[in-house]
Amino acid sequence: MIRIFMRGFQFLLGILSFLSPTLAWADYPRPWQMYYQNPVTPVMEHLYDFHITLLIIEGIIVSIVAALLIFVVVRFRASRNAAPSKTAHNTLLEVIWTTIPVLILVFIAFPSFKILYMMDVTPKAQLTIKAIGNQWYWTYEYPDHDIRFDSNIVPEDQLKPGQLRLFEVDNRVVVPTNTNIRVITTSSDVVHSWAVPAFGVKRDSVPGRLNETWFHVKKEGVYYGQCSELCGVKHGFMPIVVEAVSPAQFEQWLASKKTAPQTHSGG
Repeated sequence: MIRIFMRGFQFLLGILSFLSPTLAWADYPRPWQMYYQNPVTPVMEHLYDFHITLLIIEGIIVSIVAALLIFVVVRFRASRNAAPSKTAHNTLLEVIWTTIPVLILVFIAFPSFKILYMMDVTPKAQLTIKAIGNQWYWTYEYPDHDIRFDSNIVPEDQLKPGQLRLFEVDNRVVVPTNTNIRVITTSSDVVHSWAVPAFGVKRDSVPGRLNETWFHVKKEGVYYGQCSELCGVKHGFMPIVVEAVSPAQFEQWLASKKTAPQTHSGG
């Protein structure tokens, strides 16, 4: 039953993606959005399915508890129970209402442990990117290709038609699709956090420490994130933009980056 509900949600999202080209191309926060962005990595797909499973379990529990409360209020109201029961305890009932929650928690725990392991253990990386947080911009390095550049927010007065306020950057992170990508992140000053919701990725960037995460993008597109750790007065002006392209297009981008002069603005 749970699997049927999850497949139904995924089917509806698929229809929405088909009807809206922008939804299929780019994922970013929208006004009044109350749900996840479309998952485009295996990790985020597992997180999404697990979230739906939890919602169904919670909905069933809330419905049962609400039904019991209504039954008790109606069945044992004062007008029908002039002499209320003096029962203090019921051993069987207490064992049941202790055992059932324990079993539910165990049922929830096993898939959550599996997802935590999947998020924490990086598979064999085919590309490594280093993300360095600065106040208030990001520096990216591609160690395997000797590429380094800064990524700053595009000021509002310099935005082009169709670009997103507070989300556009002058230099995007470009990655190939269907590739295991390792992200090593750190900071040059205070604690930042590199996060892209559509990837199911959020990793703190800590000064003097290297943290690692990974993602595997299945679908070409532009994906937006933000620094997700309060880092100063311009914390809200540290967007992250990842553009996923085909492997052939990625090779072309690498060639263009290697021939172009690499400048560092320093924020």
